[in-house]
Formats: sequence, C-alpha cells, structure tokens
Amino acid sequence: MSTKLQLVEKDEKLYLPEKATIKKVEAFTEKEKFFTLELANGKPLGHMPGQFVQVSVLGIGEAPISISSPPSKESSFDLCVRAVGDVTNKIHTLKVGDTVHIRGPFGHGFDADILKKMKGKHLLFIAGGLGYVPLRSLLNKVLEEKDTYKKISILYGCKTPKERMYKDELAKIGKLGGNVELLETVDHADQEWQGNQGVITTLIPKVELDPKDTIAVIVGPPVMYKFVLISLMDREIPHDQIYMSLERRMKCGVGKCGHCQMDGIYVCQEGPVFNYADVSKKEEVL
Repeated sequence: MSTKLQLVEKDEKLYLPEKATIKKVEAFTEKEKFFTLELANGKPLGHMPGQFVQVSVLGIGEAPISISSPPSKESSFDLCVRAVGDVTNKIHTLKVGDTVHIRGPFGHGFDADILKKMKGKHLLFIAGGLGYVPLRSLLNKVLEEKDTYKKISILYGCKTPKERMYKDELAKIGKLGGNVELLETVDHADQEWQGNQGVITTLIPKVELDPKDTIAVIVGPPVMYKFVLISLMDREIPHDQIYMSLERRMKCGVGKCGHCQMDGIYVCQEGPVFNYADVSKKEEVL
C-alpha cells in the first residue's frame, strides 16, 4: 500500500487540474446530463476504460466522475453527470463554451492484461442504472472490434424506462445482430414499454453461454452485486472470470483522504475495477 502512495506522490500532475471546455450538452433524464469536454492543452486524456476523473468548478468544489467514452487519441472525452450535490448541480447549469477543471484519469481500470484476457471470449456485460456510464467506455471499445470476440451479451436494467440513458446508442446496438445481443429490463414498466419487466437477474438465464469461455463484467449500484453474483455462480462462471467496478465514497482520487477505503483497499487506486476472486472474501467490499 505504501509503495502505491509513494508513486502517486511523485506524479505532481495528479494534483494539478487541467482546464477543459464543454463542447456538447445533452439531457438524458431528470437527473443525468451528458457532456463532451475538450482539454485546453490539446492532448488526449490518456485513460483506460473504467477509470474516472476529478471534475472541479472553481469556488464550489470537486467531484469524481466516471469517463464514459472509450480511449482515444483525441483531446475530447465524454462524461455523464448525475446531479446529487453542490458540484454536480452546478455542472448541470453549465452550457457549451463554459469551462471546468479536470484532474486524472485515476484508478485501475480495464488494463491491457484484462483486455488481453477478454480476446476471443464471450463477454457478458451486466449494467444497472447509472452503471451503464462507466461500462460504456469499455463497451464501445469492444464493439469497435466485435469480431475479435466469441460473443458480446449486454444486459441493462433500470427502475423505469425514463431512467434509460444513451437511448440512441442502445437502439443502434440492438440492431447490430451477429455476435452482439442486447437484453434490457425495467423494474416498473409504463404503458409504452414493450420489453422485459423485472430485476436485472431475470435476464441472466436468457443468455446462452459456456461458463469456461465467459468473462462477466458487473457495474451498478452496490445492492445489485450480491444478487448478480449469486446468479453468475448458478451459471458456474469461475470467480476469476468476473470483474466488477466498485466506485464508492471516492473523494481525492490519490489515496490521501481515506474516504474510499474498504477492508484496507483504497478503491480510488486499487480499483474501481476489481477481479471478484481478489475481493470475494472481503465482507466490507461486497
């Protein structure tokens, strides 16, 4: 643990925010807005799928936000912001041309070793609610090279149809066909919803899979993980073939404040992406 903290201390850039300009704003739901930002220095963000940035508004504060776009050589990147506090509520008032400041990217995402392990496998993505946002970074990267995977199954669940995000993208993914399948569900349907109704675990039995050849990725609210993991165990998927994103109580992003510490794990540095085999015995993590 001390080695990781020393490495962070040597990289002064992690403490120095970069200015970023808002290039696009789109309202997804009553609480969520989509933003495309561009770094003023003209350099790419340099992130891995699953990482996050610290977004600050001068005079108000800073908040950790998941990166929702795949890695790119461009200086722009995407964020989806839920208005839940002073910083995020202020961000929701910003318009195209306004600026914020960015620190990061931070955290352990889906690195080269994990991506290599995924090649040629059946990828089972399971996203609940806002969990689709950090998953989108990996998902779009994978879809760009979909023919290098055996199969890509995307399961997405929300409380209501109105809470679905990236609706246009979901529609396109649903029409890809081939080795890509999209299954959606909502807890509470309205009169217009024609899809599945029920919690997200009701979708898992609908997927045909070979457990030895399947890698599962789970992203969503903490309450979801326990039940999804039980369902994956029922399908006999090995622990070391399950990855989870556990973004909890993060504050500083560099392992200093301790807000995200669980059972001796600093989520902001050792996560947010974890292999289930590494944390299955840690009660506080799950």
